[in-house]
Amino acid sequence: MRSITLASETDFDGWRKAARTLILNEVRPSDVIWSVRGDASAIDPSLEATNGAFSVSAKFVELAQVTILHRDIRRFALLYRLLWRMRGDHDLLGAIDNPDVARVSVMARDVHRDMHRMHHSVRFREIGREQKSHYVAWFEPEHHIVERAAPFFARRFADMPWSILTRDVCANWDGHAVSITAGITKTEAPTADRLEEIWRRYHTSIFNPARLKTMHNDVHKK
Repeated sequence: MRSITLASETDFDGWRKAARTLILNEVRPSDVIWSVRGDASAIDPSLEATNGAFSVSAKFVELAQVTILHRDIRRFALLYRLLWRMRGDHDLLGAIDNPDVARVSVMARDVHRDMHRMHHSVRFREIGREQKSHYVAWFEPEHHIVERAAPFFARRFADMPWSILTRDVCANWDGHAVSITAGITKTEAPTADRLEEIWRRYHTSIFNPARLKTMHNDVHKK
């Protein structure tokens, strides 16, 4: 068995790099164990580095980027299994009766639906006044969509500082860039009455520059 460890639940780059190495080493999907560690990705050291190449369709790449945001723990293995089969069947994604294709399509729709729900249901509450005001919202995503959805809010609410708190991660906008910080535990999930209390408690850690992960997306582009 080969062990692949990804840096996060949404580590598409780590998954893509690992999948390429596995494919070029002829490692079958049934011989791979996928896991998430939360700090850095790691590929089984027994796998040989190779400069070989293979191509996949832009449609598969886009589908994989969305599907990897799903909360189903089997998504990494499922995507690799599809990739493995696509080497000999470039039209596989068009086979809607294929169980793996059907499952990935449903997962991608679930993610898109969750992003749509986030875009339309997040409601900010102003905390503080005038120069010290900040807009805060709490959201409970079904999938790992927060980082991908954040640029939408940066474009729509570009003139106000805001934070969206979730159990997975928190997205923060300071008027210039979106930063992603650690989420709030489920036990700390704020009700409407406790939102300001929770926000003030986490404010210092959320805006500690050493902990911020600035997104590279150009949020001003549609």
